[in-house]
This record gives sequence, C-alpha cells and structure tokens, in this order.
Amino acid sequence: MDTIYRLGVDIGGTFTDALVTNNQGRIVTALKTPSIAAVPEQAIFNALDQLKERGVDIQDIDLFVHGTTLGVNTLIERNGAETGLLVTKGFRDILEIRRLRLEDTTNLYGDKTEALVPRHLVKEIDERVLANGRVLHSLSIEQLLQAVDELVEEGITALAISFLHAYVNPAHEKQAEERIKQRHPHLFVCTSSTIWPQQREFERTLATTMNAYVGERMGSYFQRLQEGIQAYGLKANLLSTMSNGGMMTASSAASEPVRTLLSGPASGVIAATHIAHTAGIEQVITFDMGGTSVDVALIDVHPAYSTDNKVGDFPVIIPAIDVTAIGAGGGSIAWLDSVGVLKVGPRSAGASPGPACYDRGGLDPTTTDAYLQLGILQADRFLGGQMQLHPELATSALHRLGNTLGLDATQTAQAILDVATANLYAQFSPLMARKGVDPRDFTLLAYGGAGPMHAFLMAREVGIRRVLIPPSPGTLCAMGCTVANLRNDFVFSLHQNSQDLAPGELATHFEALEHKGRNWVQEEAQGSLKLETVYCLFSADMRYEGQAFDLEIALTPEEINNPELAKAKFHSHYEHVFGISQAEAEVMFISLRVSVVGVVPSNNSIDHEVEAHQSLDENEPEERMIVFDNIPRTAKVCTRTQIPLDDVIQGPVIIEEYDTTIFIPAGFTVSRDIHGNLIGEMQ
Repeated sequence: MDTIYRLGVDIGGTFTDALVTNNQGRIVTALKTPSIAAVPEQAIFNALDQLKERGVDIQDIDLFVHGTTLGVNTLIERNGAETGLLVTKGFRDILEIRRLRLEDTTNLYGDKTEALVPRHLVKEIDERVLANGRVLHSLSIEQLLQAVDELVEEGITALAISFLHAYVNPAHEKQAEERIKQRHPHLFVCTSSTIWPQQREFERTLATTMNAYVGERMGSYFQRLQEGIQAYGLKANLLSTMSNGGMMTASSAASEPVRTLLSGPASGVIAATHIAHTAGIEQVITFDMGGTSVDVALIDVHPAYSTDNKVGDFPVIIPAIDVTAIGAGGGSIAWLDSVGVLKVGPRSAGASPGPACYDRGGLDPTTTDAYLQLGILQADRFLGGQMQLHPELATSALHRLGNTLGLDATQTAQAILDVATANLYAQFSPLMARKGVDPRDFTLLAYGGAGPMHAFLMAREVGIRRVLIPPSPGTLCAMGCTVANLRNDFVFSLHQNSQDLAPGELATHFEALEHKGRNWVQEEAQGSLKLETVYCLFSADMRYEGQAFDLEIALTPEEINNPELAKAKFHSHYEHVFGISQAEAEVMFISLRVSVVGVVPSNNSIDHEVEAHQSLDENEPEERMIVFDNIPRTAKVCTRTQIPLDDVIQGPVIIEEYDTTIFIPAGFTVSRDIHGNLIGEMQ
C-alpha cells in the first residue's frame, strides 16, 4: 500500500513545529524550525524543505492541519487592522464601559483596559430591534453609508457591525453588510450575528471587533500560505485548528479567525487526550511548559471547555478548551526584589536574547541556565545537537545573582528551580481547588519544550504519583493537528422561563441548531475530507430566575423533549456545585448550545508492541555527574528506546531527545509502555 501522510504544523512564538504521521498513525518524523514573525508562512516552507530532505514526498500528504499564534499575537501586540465599529444609536461606548468590573478586585488603582477600537472610529446608526425581534426603528441606509464613508476616510480597512438584539433578528446587520460591501468592496466586514449570536452585548460586540481586527491580516496570511504550498506540490486542502480543539478549512478560518485564537494550547490538549485514551488513562492534568509559562488543562475522559477564556486583556465568549496559564517557563528570568528575595518570572528572556547560555546577549540567569549548571542539560546535545549552549555564561550569570544571596552558582541554580516549582505550586493548588478536583487522583501528562524536564519536580511538590511523557513531547501541539476532528459550536439565545415554553419549543430550537451544524460540517468536508460519522452534543445555559450567572447543563434528546427532566438535572447539578438547590424556584433557559463534530477516520492501528520492540536500543545508558537538591548524584543518561518495556529504572535518569530533555529525579522510577510513552511512578 502506498504511504499516505498526515502533516501537523504548530507555529509558536519561538519555533514552528512540524510532525508527520503515516497510514498507521506512526510518527514518521518531527522537526523544529525557527519561527519568522514578519513572514510566518516562510517557517512552514522551511519545514517542507526539511521534510523533503528527510524523504517525505510532499505530494503524498493528504491531510495538512496547522495552528498559528498569528491571531492571538496580533491582539496582544495591538498591531492589527485599523478597525471601525458600527453600533445602534446610544451604544457608542459599549467597548469602553465593558462590564464595569475591576480586573483585580484587590487593586483599586488598576489601569483601565484600552478599547480595541478608539471612540472616534465607533459610529452610531439609527436602527432599533427589540429583544423579541420586532423592528422598532428601521435601518437608516443614508446614515449608514455616510458613517462608513467617514470611517474609510479615517483610514479603516476592517469594519465590525454589532447592532442591539441582532442575535434574535439579524436583518439590519445583513442589510448593512450587503450595502457596505457594494460601496466598499475592499473592506473586511463582519457582523455579530454571524460571528457569535448570543445575548451578551459587550462580549458579542467584542468578539466581532476582535474578528475584524485580526481578520485582514489572517486572510492575507492564509492566501500567501495556500499559494506557497501549491508551489510545493502539496495537494491537500489547508485546514486550521480552532480554540475548541476542532478544525476548519483555511477559508473559514480566514473569515472567522476569532475562533482560532486559542488553537495552539487547544491542539496540545487534544493530542494529550488522544495519548491518554490510547494508554487507557481517563483522568489527566496536562502540563505544557514553554519558555514563558505553563498551560494547564483538565481531562476527565474528555477535555473541559469554557466560555470564559481571556486573550490578553480581552474576554472571549466563544467556547474553547479550558486552558489556564500559570507560573514560570524555561526562559523565565531569576531576579531579586527590593528586599533581596529571589523571584523567578514573570519576565522571560524569550528566544532573543534568550537565556545567558544561548550567547545571544542575555545576561540574566533563567531556569534553563539553572538546569545547565546542575548538569541536567548537556551543552552539546541541546535541540539534538543543533544548538550549542555555553555553560561558562550560565555560571557567570548565576554567580552574579548568587553573590547577593551568599550562594555559589550551583546553589543559586537549585534555588531558582525551587522557587520556580513553588511558584507553580502556589498557583496550581488553588486552581485545582476551584475546579473541585484532587490532583493526586490524576496523571500529570507533560509536554512542551520544558515540560518533561520540570514535570517530576512539580509532581513531587503536589503529591501526584504518576507522570506520563508521550513520544515527541516537544511537538505534541503539532500532533494534535493530525488527530483533530471537524468541530464547531452554535448558540441560540432563548432567555425564557421554563413555564412559558410552548410544547416542543425547546426541541424545535435545538433541531434548528443541529441542522445548521450539520450543514456546516458538510460544507467544510466537501471535496477534502471523508468522515466516519457526524454527531452533535447538546447543552443549555440555565439559571434560577433572578440570578445573574448560568450553569451549562449537558442535555440528552429525552431531556430536550421533556423540559421537566432538564430542570431536574439542573437542580441536581446546582446542588453538586454549590451544596444547595432551590427545587421550588423557577428555572430559566438562557442559551441553547450545539457542538457538531465530524469524525475524521483514525489512522492509529499499528501494533505498537511489535514496533516498540523492534526499535529497542540495546546500548547501555551513559552516566553523568549532576547536582540536585544540593547533593552530588550519578544520573543515568539514555534515549527513550533504552528504557525497558518490562522493567523499571530508578531515578535520577536523564532522557535526551531531539525536542526536549526529560529529567526523572531520585524518588521516581521510569518505564516505557508499548505505545512509546514514558511512565514515571513515585516510589
């Protein structure tokens, strides 16, 4: 059988990761190449060149899925399109007023977040739709076109339209969009009723504005990328990952880029879920440690989702996999505060100048310098030997910091790791408490460039007894692209008392959402994907009447057809969350949700046990002197395939791989399962 490949690419701030799997789901090759901020698609072209050099026939790639941080970086760095906003008369300050909540409730002097669209580029339009969808005032076309002409003269290239109650009646938004495109076809125009039609005026307007702000740049990027990969002979349609862990065509992502903002962390969680299911593990905490921070997510059979995520200063209402950034990363800088206390992070050395040992001008010590000083990193084996580290520069930086503390360079390095781990613990423990889980019941699944090196220290601090390191952990987000399914979310704002529901009304609304979702899957898959099946997940945002916050309740078809069963489920879930329920109180159905999933056929059918035995490395592990916990120790140094399948190795063990270094300290054992995962167990 001819070899057919799947290609996953994850564009990060420092490196662009590429991973290729074959018909059987086996990793054929994985690589990292430097990201190029000015022309991000060039890093993908460089990766394709390297894949060709490694013997991968580009024309045999039938699935190409990629994720990029271009959209989220555009928002954070505030370098998107000059964007205008059209709103209903009287709502010009909706982006300025926000929710009138303090970002930090303990700080009364916090700075106000600057609106994404300045006030002079927000135009009020005479029109009004009521909450029941009835038109109170017709749209003034003359005023609309005059406002847009003025905005174009101001230099806008993108335009967001968000009219009051457009979620229930989008007629005015559609009319405005049609007339504007006729008059100004060069403008990137988007409407709130298309982007996310939910009854939360600020969040809906903000999501639409963010989409316009990054849309023009994302659209031109996808166009350049599509033209470039065609020149390489790559015939597969270009797909992009989404914040919800699914994927969509590049053309859809170009028109709705706001759905891709958190796709990088989401791809990692999807890959982690796939790894956990293959290994037969249901409860997992992901530990994705990069250069700046650690991304943490919960998987209890399935990943947790949230509609309360943030990108930079902005809340995102569109559903995404629930990922929280905590603590410090591999490039976090160690420093002393005003009273001489050692701190690590939040400032990061990044890729340039990077840690002191990179010899790129960085003078401050980082956690990477600490690992090098302790002997856990090897100077001539970093990134598979492609990048030389400089131990003398790490020692010098650590010595300068340690002088003030009365510590030598090695003691300072250990102190940095201790403080970094304490930072993680201080944020990790309350996060788990808020989610209502005991982390000791979970497996810590570590990936990212620095995750496998620090995960066991974190597990030791928290009391987590098992750590799993998957194959190619440094490129796991790219792997997530190869195992993702088509997935999209749809919402309908009902905001109705359950007693006022007409018979069958709930089912009618859900059927309409399901129909929209299945049509979306059919359009996305047409000509590019063959799907095994398509299914839908149903839920409703519910609350007691008079309350301001909702609980999302998953619903079965039986509960949808019988609202009384749905209400009973809400009461039960409310009591589970808050320890009390109000069975006599009336229940509101606020929003109805449908997630539609088009399942891409799995290519994971290889006999992993045979493959694992065939690749076993019979060479004896090396030994290296390290210092850890301020004690000189002898550590075994080996590759993944030198770890036995039917036996365990006692820590300390250092496992060196192309994309990361794995450190198993004393007190843990490590073994390898038939899928190639490394399993560390606390003794």
